[in-house]
Amino acid sequence: MILSDKKILEAIATGEIVIEPFDPACLGTNSYDVHLGKYLAVYKDRVLDAKKHNTIEHFEIGPEGIELQPGTLYLGVTEEYTETHNSVPFLEGKSSVGRLGIDIHATAGKGDVGFCNAWTLEISCVQPVRIYAGMPIGQLIYFSVDGDIENYYNRKPGAKYNQRSIRPVESMMWKNQF
Repeated sequence: MILSDKKILEAIATGEIVIEPFDPACLGTNSYDVHLGKYLAVYKDRVLDAKKHNTIEHFEIGPEGIELQPGTLYLGVTEEYTETHNSVPFLEGKSSVGRLGIDIHATAGKGDVGFCNAWTLEISCVQPVRIYAGMPIGQLIYFSVDGDIENYYNRKPGAKYNQRSIRPVESMMWKNQF
């Protein structure tokens, strides 16, 4: 079941959901709008290797914005830091962003209960497009969880994305055993 605006506010009041900074104007009927942070990153190497640590280069989006190019994966980050302790967060792109030909995630739209961080975005575009820090980029939708939780993400010893960051984080696939 998707949480309504009133249920999201109740969860914020009890600390089950944390959104920093929180702006009531960003709360929709059943979602919360998040914004593009000022940092982007790209991989240093053109060919990536799932078994190796692929390093990234961070840069800041200036007031003039930045023009994204097709064929490049950009890692972005939300301005908002979030925590979810009793619901499953889903991040979806805003339809206005999609209508500009921008995808904000390739596969990682679902968070885990216990996820506590800003969201790294996997940004790609179908044609050149200029984007700006602070622009609405996506919306968080929260699903209620049925049953008790044994394994919160922020308490997992092997969780790869627990370190709080205001910058995009590269793939940690290389830490997996395969």
